[in-house]
Amino acid sequence: MARLIKRYENRKLYDTEASEYVSLSDIANLVRSGDTVQVVDNATGRDLTAQTLTQIILEEGKRGTHAIPSDILHQLLRRSEEAIDVGFEQLRSTVDDLVQSSFGRLRRLVQGPHAEELEELRGQLQSLEQQLATLLGDLEDHDAVTLNANSETPPDESSVEENADAPGVTS
Repeated sequence: MARLIKRYENRKLYDTEASEYVSLSDIANLVRSGDTVQVVDNATGRDLTAQTLTQIILEEGKRGTHAIPSDILHQLLRRSEEAIDVGFEQLRSTVDDLVQSSFGRLRRLVQGPHAEELEELRGQLQSLEQQLATLLGDLEDHDAVTLNANSETPPDESSVEENADAPGVTS
C-alpha cells in the first residue's frame, strides 16, 4: 500500500504514516528506499503524485544532483507521448461506442412505435380487404340470383300487350 502524503493549501506536505511534515527531499528518500508514495491534495482529494515526483526530479536536476541521464529522459518523453496517444485512442473508441449505442437506442425508440403501428395498420387493411371481398361476393351472388329470377319468370300480360303494339313485334 502506498504511503499517503497530504499536500495542504500552503504547499506543505504531511506524511500521515510518520505524522510529520516532510520536504520534497524527504519524499525522494522514501522513494529511493523502496516506499511507494501517494500525494493527494487535502482539500480536493486530487492525486498529485505524478506532479510531485516530477517536481522532485526537476529540483534535483537544477541542483545537479542525481540528474537523470538524457537517454532516459528522452525515453520517458517518448513513452509519455505514446501513453497519451493510446489514452486518446481509448477515449475516442469509448466515445464512439457510446455514441453508436445511443444512436441504436434512439433508433429503436423512434422506430419501435412506428413499427407496431404499421403492423396494426396492416392487420386492419387485411381485415378490410376480407370484408370487401365478402361484400363483393355477396353482391355478385345477389346479381346472379336476380338475373336468374328475371329470365325464368314469364312476362306479365301488360308487357305483352305493350310489345304487341310495337312495330316488328309478333306475339
